[in-house]
Amino acid sequence: MNLRPISGASVDARGRRGSKGLLALASGVLLLTVTACGGGGAQGPASNGGKGKESETARSEQSEAVVTIAPENGARSVDTSGALKVGASKGKLTQVVVKDAKGTAIAGRISADGSAWTPDIHLAASTKYTVHAVAKDSEGREAAEDSSFTTLTPQNTFIGHFTPEDGSTVGVGMPFSLRFTRGITDPKAVEKAIEIKTEPAVEVAGHWFGNDRLDFRPEHYWKAGTKVTVKLALDGVEGRSGVYGKQTKTVSFTIGRNQVSVVDAKKHTMKVMREGKVVRTIPITAGAPGTATWNGQMVITEKLTVTRMNGETVGFGGEYDIKDVPHAMRLTNSGTFIHGNYWGGGAFGNYNASHGCVGLRDVRGGYDSGVPAAWFFNRSMIGDVVVVKNSQDRTVAPDNGLNGWNMSWEDWKA
Repeated sequence: MNLRPISGASVDARGRRGSKGLLALASGVLLLTVTACGGGGAQGPASNGGKGKESETARSEQSEAVVTIAPENGARSVDTSGALKVGASKGKLTQVVVKDAKGTAIAGRISADGSAWTPDIHLAASTKYTVHAVAKDSEGREAAEDSSFTTLTPQNTFIGHFTPEDGSTVGVGMPFSLRFTRGITDPKAVEKAIEIKTEPAVEVAGHWFGNDRLDFRPEHYWKAGTKVTVKLALDGVEGRSGVYGKQTKTVSFTIGRNQVSVVDAKKHTMKVMREGKVVRTIPITAGAPGTATWNGQMVITEKLTVTRMNGETVGFGGEYDIKDVPHAMRLTNSGTFIHGNYWGGGAFGNYNASHGCVGLRDVRGGYDSGVPAAWFFNRSMIGDVVVVKNSQDRTVAPDNGLNGWNMSWEDWKA
């Protein structure tokens, strides 16, 4: 804008405008100031009305939905279960993203009415999580909330020692077995943190033996070639009051060929079967009267080329102490083996002479690969099944070794 001299203004001999000119100029500046602040021309009360419409528009665009996140932003030592909750009022949740510090998302689900979100599983301990939640009101307008918190660091922890080993190939009778370092009082929480997938797919169920052992198996022996993957997400699981898991691991194993061997304690024979067909019948000696072998389905859990067998370790006092038992494979925790026997004389195929084990003819030192014990040892693997029948003893307890196959499927799942 150009400013021109105002008509009628006088200048005295020293070049100054007269007082009348100053008053006129001041009025002109005042007029320009008012015009500039008004945004162009005097509009009077109507200018305030414009501001009111803008405020109403802003209010109409703001969502009425309210998102709530618990625990509060910045919280520390948060419990790993039950503390994380996301809700919405005056609207419905449309998105909830919870991630740990590595960017891994935590699975969860929004309720049918959109009012709440809960995680599918517990949180890990000593971990920072971020939460981003979005809700929409009835007009489709979105409201969002962000938060972060850190879970507790437990003072007492537990892990599960497992078998079989990761990457192993095992027989059709091998369950997946976990032994926990602390007794578990919330078994459901622990089971929920264990995921088992198989290829081909088959139903797998868990069974607790006491409060520190959990075994998983299908209804029948595994199909040969099955691939099993177990995900242990125990980190942060409160297995008992104040005691939390600290284990996150994926374990995979493969089921090998199908070998099941049937020992007939009355006939003193063992039929070795592959894929249901007998490949060899071997003369054996089983437990003598008074020390009979367990009946039932037993899984090979350990293979020893040579081992010492001392009667004092299994309740037989000093009745025997053999320092070089060849080709030994464990069937129970209580000391039942199927093993090579070089001292049995003519017992094989004729009578039962052992203290409960199943003996196969062998030579001292186990050097002869052609004897029955060596032949069977070299063709067996961890997880193979040995079934004993027609013995004078009762059926082996399901928890004596990995021998849960002696329970019905209904009892196993109960």
